[in-house]
Amino acid sequence: MFKELFAAFKSGETIDQAFSQLSEMLDHCQWMFIRANEVIRRKVAAEDVEEAILRRDKSVNELLRSIRRKIVRHLTINPGTEVAACLALMSVAKDAERIGDYCKNVYEVGRFYTEDFQVEKYHDSLEVIRVQVEKLFEAARTAFNENDSAKAKDVLRAADSIGDACDEIVEQLLQDSASIQTHEAVAYSLLARHYKRVSSHLANVCTAVLGRVEDLDFRP
Repeated sequence: MFKELFAAFKSGETIDQAFSQLSEMLDHCQWMFIRANEVIRRKVAAEDVEEAILRRDKSVNELLRSIRRKIVRHLTINPGTEVAACLALMSVAKDAERIGDYCKNVYEVGRFYTEDFQVEKYHDSLEVIRVQVEKLFEAARTAFNENDSAKAKDVLRAADSIGDACDEIVEQLLQDSASIQTHEAVAYSLLARHYKRVSSHLANVCTAVLGRVEDLDFRP
């Protein structure tokens, strides 16, 4: 369990700042996810939020580099201390950066696919998943910040359920060549894969609360 390691790790000002920056990364990613899906749902025009989304993505990347610098500085000054927690923090920071990339990918679907989403069984299923993923952001951040293993397990279960639902949509699309146009099927399948990856990386963040360094990003 990393709970005790995190408690000791956050006692230093530099590393405490790194934890705060990870939370900031997740905040940026959640904002990007919401805005990107507003483009998908035609609530806002792609060009109206493109600059802001790219700016947030750049901030996420800069925060990742800042966290890495702080970890290296900490280990240089304090060699051999909290190495496992350092590796855990670096790992989950990379997961947060990947979430930003997938949120940007969601935006790109809305930007480049300009037709309507007309097949209700796919549209409605993806809308349910979108809401679930949006809620998962807050749950994952809370589980990590509070080192709460029960909440972390809830996130992992939710992410697995989302992943299964996304896989089912892709499987249905591959078998449904008669009732849906190719360009719309591509848009649905991309959204399903991007939603699954966002939820999976949020779950990866929570694996840091549950196990050893070698268990990061893995779960039963």
